[in-house]
Amino acid sequence: MTTSDAPTVAMLIDGDWVGSSTTRPVHNPADGAVIAHLAWAGAEQAVAAADAARRALPQWGGRPARERADILMQAVTVLSRRHQEIATLLARETGKRLPEAVAELNLSMEYLRWFAEEARRPAGEVLTPESPGREQLTLREPAGVVISLSPWNFPCSIQARKLAPALAAGCTVVARVSEKAPLAVTEMIRCLSEAGMPAGVINLVHGPPQEVTEALLEHPSTRIVSFTGSTAVGRQIMAKAAQRVVHPLLELGGNGAFIVFDDADVDLAVEGALVAKFRNNGQSCVAANRFFVQAGVYGEFTRRLAEKIQDMTIGDPTSEPLPDLGPLIDEDRRAAVEAMVEEALSAGAHVVNTPRANVPEGPYVAPALLAEVPGHCAIATEEIFGPVAGVFRFDTEEEVVERANSTEMGLASFVFTTDASRCWRMARSLLVGILGINDPVPAAAYAPMGGVKQSGLGREGSRLGLEEFQSVRYLAWR
Repeated sequence: MTTSDAPTVAMLIDGDWVGSSTTRPVHNPADGAVIAHLAWAGAEQAVAAADAARRALPQWGGRPARERADILMQAVTVLSRRHQEIATLLARETGKRLPEAVAELNLSMEYLRWFAEEARRPAGEVLTPESPGREQLTLREPAGVVISLSPWNFPCSIQARKLAPALAAGCTVVARVSEKAPLAVTEMIRCLSEAGMPAGVINLVHGPPQEVTEALLEHPSTRIVSFTGSTAVGRQIMAKAAQRVVHPLLELGGNGAFIVFDDADVDLAVEGALVAKFRNNGQSCVAANRFFVQAGVYGEFTRRLAEKIQDMTIGDPTSEPLPDLGPLIDEDRRAAVEAMVEEALSAGAHVVNTPRANVPEGPYVAPALLAEVPGHCAIATEEIFGPVAGVFRFDTEEEVVERANSTEMGLASFVFTTDASRCWRMARSLLVGILGINDPVPAAAYAPMGGVKQSGLGREGSRLGLEEFQSVRYLAWR
């Protein structure tokens, strides 16, 4: 496809798909080709979208929950008809392997399905009065207009995790998705619109992140901002939201520890490490960043994981035979990951697997497991967001808990052990919002997603994710 042949991707405002006089190219990271042009707007279009969401709120929030649920379920049906097409688009724009793109779209559909079902559950409660002749109860109502801001690494599933509960709760939404991977998620939103979503209930604006976000946060109808991304940007959004007391729902950066104890099933731990680290080419907030391995199995685990890494293939994630790894999202990400590796090597670390020279041109990074990484290096302290990790030896349970908790992040960690008592101790001791015990992919639509410390506020997914988009009204009368 030539640049002139690439389609233009529009915005959805008040039920209409609209373009812009300015566009921005969307690239396939595997080969750098322009695969689309994105309508590129700004504050004016953001305000128009928020106005549309405000106008649509009374009707949508006043609909019976069953009707809202039916439209969400119809969206699943529409999305399923275009499943393979959208999954292929997702793989092309993000660089993730096609089976992973298919899995992400499946999870997106599951969020829509699960929250459609959850919308019909009873809400509110009748309280037991403590004085005669008094009745007391609570009602749950739609919170209002929601800003939904999602990143490029899992564009469909993260946006679905926000849209589905917000819409199920009766809120209206203005979404902004990352300009680095906007295509598949735009088509997912098109499916929602085609399923019968009334005009203005869901809106989509493409444009400069800061300009669009600030315009939406300043809009008088905005009540909630849901953001997934870096902690640095999350702090900025939270500060801006505080000016109007907009409720922030934030899922921010991670620095996941992957802990392997002497009694672990090493086969299971190695296979789990490959998934927890290298899924989506290592570009995941919940990815394993730091491998802590107890001394008794350190040598065996490290050797076997390095052998698996050595055998990994790299290439276009939509090609045949299917490679194990695709490209990172862009050259900036490649440069950032390679800089972390160079810093660690200069400080005395070494690559356990044999370094490879046959890496394709473009934003590709060879997978690597580094040992003897000094504690001050970025690989030991920061979120990597690439197919690289450090492995660290530990002796005691107390030691590894302290080291795992020694970061300001607290999103997800993983523990591999066969000791049930230790599982409970680690669950109580590790300061994270998500813990996978012998499980490298703990995410599920019916489970809460979110972190502690500087990894965010609130929870997405599960019943708690629906409650984030509801306000509680308390009634008392005699």
